[in-house]
Amino acid sequence: MTTPGAPQELVGEAEKLLTWEGHSTAGLWPRAAALLGRQALETSLSRLWALKAPGVEECSWQAQLLVLPAFLGDEQLAEEAAHAWSALTRATHHHAYELPPTQEELARWLSDVQRTIHKVDTLTR
Repeated sequence: MTTPGAPQELVGEAEKLLTWEGHSTAGLWPRAAALLGRQALETSLSRLWALKAPGVEECSWQAQLLVLPAFLGDEQLAEEAAHAWSALTRATHHHAYELPPTQEELARWLSDVQRTIHKVDTLTR
C-alpha cells in the first residue's frame, strides 16, 4: 500500500498524463507530467537520505545527485536518474523558444525515475 504522494503514485499519475487526450489542456500535460516525475524522484531520494545519510538532503539537488552513485551502488542508474532530474527540471520551465518534451522523451525519463525509485525502495526496506 502506498501513501498519497508516494513516489510510485506520483509516477503513475505522470504516466497517465502521457495518454491524456483532453483538448482543453493541450500543451499543458507534458509539463505537468514532468513536474510529477521530478517530484517522485525527489521524494524517493529524500527518503533515501533520511534513512541512509541524514544531512545530505540539505545540499542542493545537484550535489545530492553527485553522491548518489555511492549510495545506489549502481553508477549507470545514478547517472540516468541525474539526467532524468535535469531533463524533467528543464521541461517544467516554459520558454517560448523551446518545444515541450515529446511523449517518448517523457516516457523514457519516467522509466528512469521508476527504476530509481525501485532501487531506493530495495535499499530502504
